[in-house]
Amino acid sequence: MSFHKMFSFLRELQKNNNKEWMDAHRDTYEEVRDWYKSWLNELDAELGKIDKDYHSTEGKRAINRINNNLLYHPNKPIYKDHFGAGLDLSENGKQGDFYIHLGTNGSFIAGGFYNPKKETLDSIRDAIDYNGAEFKKIMAKKSFKETFGEMIEDENKLKTSPKGYSQDHEHIDLLRRKSFAVKHDVTQKEVMQDDFKEKCVEIYKEMLPFRKYLNKAVTV
Repeated sequence: MSFHKMFSFLRELQKNNNKEWMDAHRDTYEEVRDWYKSWLNELDAELGKIDKDYHSTEGKRAINRINNNLLYHPNKPIYKDHFGAGLDLSENGKQGDFYIHLGTNGSFIAGGFYNPKKETLDSIRDAIDYNGAEFKKIMAKKSFKETFGEMIEDENKLKTSPKGYSQDHEHIDLLRRKSFAVKHDVTQKEVMQDDFKEKCVEIYKEMLPFRKYLNKAVTV
């Protein structure tokens, strides 16, 4: 098994995005899924070696369902065009995961908080109000910018200041945001290289100060 077979399966699934085809090819799906769970277990073990605060996350817990949620998104196809997995999951769910997205329409590695609930957003804003300079210093690091660029575009960003903060706050550019997440795009060719697991580890290391700042904000 390999990522090559995963992408091959996903391409065929998108050509035949229906329950009948999936039922006829469920053995292949389960083979790909179970192999990916094992690969995630290996990555999970490596991440635990480099981060003392890492929350071990088995592949079977990390991997997302391939079915779209049609109850809330009835116009979406039945099945997703990617395999998604979140690692470093805390038991209380009060931290952003380390997310790996491998799909036919793009692959990336991401982390942080994307459109978090109000309580979480308020905690992040409190941390920025208290010490936004530290957060900006993390994101200004040369290697961080080379790996992630800017934070993921925030379409819901406020046009004015959030309640309780002045327009001339020194970190108003951050306080107006409703999402705090970064991502690193990867090509299918990169995913299929023998060193992709090592690449994930390096990206995890680079993202760690960013995630630790946010996770501390929502747990302290």
